[in-house]
Amino acid sequence: MPRELRRPPRPGVEWEFDTLTLPRDYSRNVVTRMLVERAEHGGWELDRVRIHSDGVRRVVLRRKIIRQRLTLFAG
Repeated sequence: MPRELRRPPRPGVEWEFDTLTLPRDYSRNVVTRMLVERAEHGGWELDRVRIHSDGVRRVVLRRKIIRQRLTLFAG
């Protein structure tokens, strides 16, 4: 399913998504450290995790897109 159809966005909030596919031989500790690193330094948060029957983890991360509004000052 396309990313845009997954969940209706709240008004005024835009999200950027990143999908990671992690092999089954990565331990839980390694995956946790990777995700914490991305959260602390990239501003990402966990959207969903899916563990497939073959052990492969598919992780979807998201972060808000903050758009700067143009303000004009009359002076």
